Amino acid sequence: QVQLVESGGGSVQAGGSLRLSCVASGRTFSSYAMGWFRQAPGKEREFVAGITRSGGRTDNADSVKGRFTISSNNAKNTVYLQMNSLKTEDTAVYYCAARTASSWSTMVVTTASDYDYWGQGTQVTVSS
Repeated sequence: QVQLVESGGGSVQAGGSLRLSCVASGRTFSSYAMGWFRQAPGKEREFVAGITRSGGRTDNADSVKGRFTISSNNAKNTVYLQMNSLKTEDTAVYYCAARTASSWSTMVVTTASDYDYWGQGTQVTVSS
């Protein structure tokens, strides 16, 4: 089992940047593929970005392509989400998630139900 703790959320004006961090504890971090999801009030949780267990492949939702970047540091058991050029529609609670994956897997999973572990979420608010 792995425990996930997000940080780095906050309030920012449109056009600004934030970097979210997710620290994992418990089982070996490098055994998991990681993802970021978000949920705005009244909406379903949606995929934002994901990274394979090896870190060799990433994928982003179309709505954040060119603005958000996911990365990981296995030595620090941490996955990051760099968010640039933030828009008001990026306002949501952002969740870090982990799923057990094979070391050879090159597919980024975008479905929330396929992730095994979740953090508590961190609020991101973008104002105009």
